[in-house]
Amino acid sequence: MVLGLVLEPMPGGAFVLLCVTVSTIVGGIPITKALAGYADTTVWLVMAAFFISRALINTGLARRIALFFVRIFGRTSIGVTYALALSDFSLAGIIPSNGARSGGVVLPIVRSIAELYGSSPGPTADVLGRYLMMAVYQSICVTCAMFFTGQASNPLAAGMAKELGYTMTVGGWFMAGIVPGMVSLAVIPWVVMRMSPPTIRKTPAARQFAMEQLKAMGGMTGHEKILSAVFVAVCYLWVSKGSWHNLDITITALLGCCALLLTGVLKWEDVRSEKTAWDMFIWYGGLVNLGKILNETGVTTELAKGVVGVFGSQPWPILFAAALLIYFYVHYGLASITAHLLAMYTPFVAVLKAQGAPIGLVCYAFACFVNLSAGLTHYGTTPSPMFFAHDYVSFKDWWRVGFVVSLVNLLIWSTIGFGWWKLIGIW
Repeated sequence: MVLGLVLEPMPGGAFVLLCVTVSTIVGGIPITKALAGYADTTVWLVMAAFFISRALINTGLARRIALFFVRIFGRTSIGVTYALALSDFSLAGIIPSNGARSGGVVLPIVRSIAELYGSSPGPTADVLGRYLMMAVYQSICVTCAMFFTGQASNPLAAGMAKELGYTMTVGGWFMAGIVPGMVSLAVIPWVVMRMSPPTIRKTPAARQFAMEQLKAMGGMTGHEKILSAVFVAVCYLWVSKGSWHNLDITITALLGCCALLLTGVLKWEDVRSEKTAWDMFIWYGGLVNLGKILNETGVTTELAKGVVGVFGSQPWPILFAAALLIYFYVHYGLASITAHLLAMYTPFVAVLKAQGAPIGLVCYAFACFVNLSAGLTHYGTTPSPMFFAHDYVSFKDWWRVGFVVSLVNLLIWSTIGFGWWKLIGIW
């Protein structure tokens, strides 16, 4: 399946459907289990985010928000990227779902700003949209690594670390991530710009243009007000999960969609015609599920054991470096940070602890780096297919930029990051 997505002998969705079907024959997987990915809550969270995004665009609210950002930060294209990255950063401390936060909140603004400058998928993608999609996505992978609540499975890593004898707190995670994370957030948009420069670099008239457009739009319409209320309510339910309710974040997102349908803000025809969402549904649902089945068969666990078998006799720094690199780049074959953690976090950390490696260094490194590895592919975590499906970026460019950014992140976090962790007493 991964090779098919790389080589593209046919459209991605068609090839994934083929692989899901064939897996029932050559892999002995029951058809109900092979198709289970299409009932996965993460997949439906992505779908809900697409539908809410469509309502944001149709009502003009996303354009209004985009114009507000442009008015403040729109003097340069890299300034827009920094503004959106910082928006995701500010939300990462309260919304523990990168799909809800980055895909549901930030992505519609990215698309609206691109279209504001006449950049659409196709010939005009390189005007601004291609750069924004890649630079903002790579930035949100960093914010996922910076907070205990930056990504839904970060608390899972903390739980596994506690079982191994090390406690990772909310404050401790923030202290660990703030310095290397801010360096990465500062550097990555510049790196992406060097690799895929937008046609528009400076927009000296953007602020005045945005002010004029906002004035022309006038006050918020009734549909915009309803959408704003639903949007705030959904975000509040995401934030308050566990404090006074236990609604799954996907249920919350779908309730938001239903509210928009009931009020007429979102039309059923809009849902039916959202082709990119339904295309993503086919390939992402199949990919996530087969990745889970691969994990259940023990393949990834055996890979971890194999690494330990090869490097186990080496001093802990060598084993740590080798394990961390393999752990990072094995994400090319995974479409879930959670599956990655469940399969490989505990065996690697346990062995390195036994070899004498500082437990704090190892626990934080493997917890943070798995989030950074999500930037490698267009299926690395929940928001990635949402960004990629907008068709601004080719598969080749996405992977090319993802690989170079991975090297930059590895360099920053293993030098500045590890040095900072030493200074604050993590190891």
